[in-house]
Amino acid sequence: MSDESEPVTPPGDGAEHLLGPAEVRDLASRLGIRPTKSWGQNFVIDKGTVRRIVRVAGLDPEDVVLEVGPGLGSLTLALLPQVRHVTAVEIDPTLAAQLPVTVAEHDAHLAGRLTVLQADALRITGLPDPQPTALVANLPYNVAVPVVLHLLATVPTLEKVLVMVQLEVAERLAATPGSKVYGVPSVKAAWYADVSGAGRIGRNVFWPAPNVDSGLVRMVRSEPPATTATREQVFAVVDAAFAQRRKTLRAALGGWAGSPARAEEVLREAEVDPRARGEVLSVEDFARIAAAGRRL
Repeated sequence: MSDESEPVTPPGDGAEHLLGPAEVRDLASRLGIRPTKSWGQNFVIDKGTVRRIVRVAGLDPEDVVLEVGPGLGSLTLALLPQVRHVTAVEIDPTLAAQLPVTVAEHDAHLAGRLTVLQADALRITGLPDPQPTALVANLPYNVAVPVVLHLLATVPTLEKVLVMVQLEVAERLAATPGSKVYGVPSVKAAWYADVSGAGRIGRNVFWPAPNVDSGLVRMVRSEPPATTATREQVFAVVDAAFAQRRKTLRAALGGWAGSPARAEEVLREAEVDPRARGEVLSVEDFARIAAAGRRL
């Protein structure tokens, strides 16, 4: 990236083993792989970008990283020298089988730090030890939000997240109440973590280059709002509020509550203006509404 100066990398930390454009294309050619839209595959070919991701992630040497969609291994090779272990989840069986080989070829002494699971990240219910403390990934655009929310829900040891996603998705995840792009992903992500944007990535660092820029999103795990409602109950209110985001909460939550009149009663109990719209409410507000719905 033109706005990012490249750090001086100490000898022996593995930077000399990163994949560049020629290595990525050569490896893909040897494997007979063409990136597929169905799995949202856009391989990172820029060494500076993977170094930037690792740097911005704020990783410690004792961190255990969960990487989703490692592809040909560009980011994996940058992560391995910096952390205790990387568990990589790859849905493509060819890529999953090749990743340990690539790591062994490029930096053999780090091969023992890698575990590869050939699996769909959206179907994961548990992970092998050591349990991950950080999620760092270049996520497929088409499943980025569901993957992040699913992993935050099912992997309680995750304390920090740094993901590269479509710029529009990054802006939605990091949006705050009142923003034009604030919506369901913003509220649900805020349930789990403090979320912030962490920079923009140009499209030319990928092969093939997507039609849009990407963005980095940083998350730091935080306690959910104090509430008597369950996460599922709170999220049901969120979904209902934004399903008809142009309507007032009294109208939008009518189906959830049973009627607009009942919704108004619940909203007043929660000290939320029935004439307001979902886009101005914080995750704490939604939690109060769900709790009030349980009480009344």
